[in-house]
Formats: sequence, C-alpha cells, structure tokens
Amino acid sequence: MSVWPAWEVRQDGADGGVMSWWGVRLAFPDGAQVDLLAVVSGGGVCIEDVRAQPALSLDDLAVLAEWVEGPLSEVCGAEPCGEPVASRRARPAWPGGIAGRWLVAREYRAAQEGGADPVLAVMGATGHSRRRSLRLIAQARDAGFLTARHARR
Repeated sequence: MSVWPAWEVRQDGADGGVMSWWGVRLAFPDGAQVDLLAVVSGGGVCIEDVRAQPALSLDDLAVLAEWVEGPLSEVCGAEPCGEPVASRRARPAWPGGIAGRWLVAREYRAAQEGGADPVLAVMGATGHSRRRSLRLIAQARDAGFLTARHARR
C-alpha cells in the first residue's frame, strides 16, 4: 500500500482541527488495483472517492475503510478507530481452469434456483466485473456445465 498527502485544511473554531486528504493505492499480486482519496479528521477515516480495477464487490467496498484505516493512521498520525481487517483481499481467490468453470456453474444455477440474478451471483462469488463474469459464464457453458442460453432453431 502506498500513501501520499493530497492536501490539508485547518478548521477555524475553538478546537482548530485539521482535515487532511490522502491518496492511497492498494496493489495486489493478481494485478488488481484500488486507488482512493481518504479524509482523516478527528481520528477517523472517511473514503471520498474510489476507483478499482477490476470492480470491488459490495462486501469488499463495505470494509475498504477498515483496510486503509490502520496504515493511513500510522502515516498521518491519527488514532485508528478500530483494528484493520488484514485477512480480506480485494478479490477472493478463485481457481482457474475446469474447477473454476464448475464453481461458476454451481453459483449460477444456485442463484437461478433461488430466484436471484445469476450474473450478480457470479460477480459476488468471483469478485470480478460484470464483463469478466459473463466471460466466465460463457466458458462454463462451453465446458458443458451450463445449458445453452437460447435454443437454436
């Protein structure tokens, strides 16, 4: 994780607090990258802007502030509000090859049977974007784990 100061604003008033904005980049071994703008004020960390490639799942987005809070607090001298979540990754580990295709098909069918959107289910399970998840679903179809989407005439 790399952290750099963006800008700082001193607040007027009795407490004379300081709000500082920090650029943060999280780079993962699998090539995933998250860039964000964080605000540190009063010992807490708030996320202003996030850009991730590939897109983060909703679960990962929900804990993003916890990922950066501890290391960012150390850099800028603020007290962290809680313990950072170190065991989570931006994207869950997903097997490749035939095992990955079988798991995609399993997630897809489970969502279909439960009345949920199967593409969203695959996106949530793999942590990949919609486009990449659709490719994985197509690969599972090609491998014979899912039926053809449309019957051909």
